[in-house]
Amino acid sequence: MRKFSAYLKERFRARVHKVSVDAGFSCPNIDGKISDKGCIYCDNEAFSFQARSKKNFPLKKQIEEGIGAARKRFKAEKFIVYFQAHTNTYAPVKTLKENYDTIRGFKDIVGLSIATRPDCINEEILDLVESFAQDYEVWFEYGLQSIHNKTLKAINRGHTYEDFLKAFEATRRRRIKVCSHVIIGLPGETEEMILKTAEAMAGLKVDGIKIHPLHVVKGTPLEELFRREEYTPLELDEYIRLLKGFLERLWPETVIQRLSAFCPDDLLIAPKWVSHRNIVETRL
Repeated sequence: MRKFSAYLKERFRARVHKVSVDAGFSCPNIDGKISDKGCIYCDNEAFSFQARSKKNFPLKKQIEEGIGAARKRFKAEKFIVYFQAHTNTYAPVKTLKENYDTIRGFKDIVGLSIATRPDCINEEILDLVESFAQDYEVWFEYGLQSIHNKTLKAINRGHTYEDFLKAFEATRRRRIKVCSHVIIGLPGETEEMILKTAEAMAGLKVDGIKIHPLHVVKGTPLEELFRREEYTPLELDEYIRLLKGFLERLWPETVIQRLSAFCPDDLLIAPKWVSHRNIVETRL
């Protein structure tokens, strides 16, 4: 397993840490363009609590504080700015450039990582993001979750696997690395389906991957399914078993950026083991 931390240490010869920021972008799956309901599991405060808690702060201040905290806590020397909350290509290109350009004011930033949806990419956006590759390592983090369109429809994802493939191929032609986000334990997915997603990512030779268990967040449609006993989250042992099978099928050079998830206790409904930050890695 090729860990992201080790990859970064080898790449930059220094301790590198991601600094998450919230640029105030929205998402077409919540503003009505695609849907106003969002994905059934989604609450951005649960996934990006640190960034969302500072969402009204100027980007420069968010970055300054993030760098300061990472230097103190992790002894970090270099930094990747991670545009994390919501869909970070969902705005006019001029607005995107203004936001991304903020990183140019910091000498110890070595990378730019942008979380987005595969249906929110076009050639103009790719041109803009690739322009940063002259000076930074650049990643697009595409929210895929599953290769199965039946699942994507069930979770109200609002895009298809074909949308992901189109975005992936367009990005791969650029000096931009691709990290795909995948969830294990989605409603209705069998072990065979989960492993098919792993095999598809292996076939594409994705540069990086983030994997986490589906967990139930307060106030989401998934919580309603959970309360009606129509959805049961994975126990830790089952998640570990499925995760091992998933990892075994990946391309060996794929960088593993995440193996689990974290959710603040006041937002987490189930499973409770998700609140233990390092429990998955210690059990592998």
